[in-house]
Amino acid sequence: MATPTPQEQERLKWQPFPAFNFVVEILRDDKPAPLAGGAFSECDGIEMSQEVKSLREGGNAHRVHRLAGPVAFGQLTLKRGVTQGFDLWEWFSAQLENPWLRAGVTVSVLRHDGASEWGRFVLSRCLPVKLKAPALNARDGTVAVEEMQIAYESFRWEDKSRG
Repeated sequence: MATPTPQEQERLKWQPFPAFNFVVEILRDDKPAPLAGGAFSECDGIEMSQEVKSLREGGNAHRVHRLAGPVAFGQLTLKRGVTQGFDLWEWFSAQLENPWLRAGVTVSVLRHDGASEWGRFVLSRCLPVKLKAPALNARDGTVAVEEMQIAYESFRWEDKSRG
């Protein structure tokens, strides 16, 4: 494969990030190392919305002030995952025993090379809310997760595209 020219390198640097190239890492609050986690084919639900409050101005029927209200965050959905262990199941079980247990989740969006990051979504105070096993298949030796849903209290974007 030929080395890209400086112009091609600049073009590749600023291409929109590929949605199919991501890595998910989960770090429980009570454990120093990330969960084995897994490779998921789909990741959805990284979103936030803000409620808007309307306030009418007294004596002026033609004026409505729009004020920023509370922010609500979505629910992360990971689908069709393959894991190397039962860490996700153990996290869910541990949270049932200790309702205050939370985790941090990082969804890293990778560049076209599949190794370097464009950036990452860092989700805070995450709580597993759904874990669904797929149909079991005796020919497969992997532990699979059909779907996992995770509620989170906030998130931020960390831009890695500038160096």
